[in-house]
Amino acid sequence: MSPPDFVEFLLQAKKNTYASGMPPNASSRPGSHDLVYRQDPYLYIDTYLGGFHFIGEEAVWHDGINTWGMNYYGNMLTPEIPPGFSQFLKTALLLTPLEAPFRGPAEFISGDFRYQCSSSGDLYRFEGREEIQYRRAVIYTLVFHGGEIRD
Repeated sequence: MSPPDFVEFLLQAKKNTYASGMPPNASSRPGSHDLVYRQDPYLYIDTYLGGFHFIGEEAVWHDGINTWGMNYYGNMLTPEIPPGFSQFLKTALLLTPLEAPFRGPAEFISGDFRYQCSSSGDLYRFEGREEIQYRRAVIYTLVFHGGEIRD
């Protein structure tokens, strides 16, 4: 894993898949949503199950060897998703910072929505949490962890 090259690829992959609104590729497992981005020598696959409550994994391969991954679990804490929620989350994820390329920025506010993300660690081993508030009530949370993969 070459951090400067890798981080740039990872940010581009995230911005060009879920955050961009890209439709899923062919499903790799029953009910999965798979998003694939390739820029040789890298391959990125984000695959998740569910929607209202969901679990997933992002993984990166370099020259065909798996080198990095992140697992995540998110869920809605409200019975109905407020209008604009999905677009707000995607906008926040487009702002993923270079220094913490896991999810979104530390904070992003737009209209009635507020996004917050915190993490600890680095590319090699990290964990974190994000939440979204709507009209000051927490309506969504996601936890994530991951890091380097090495045989």
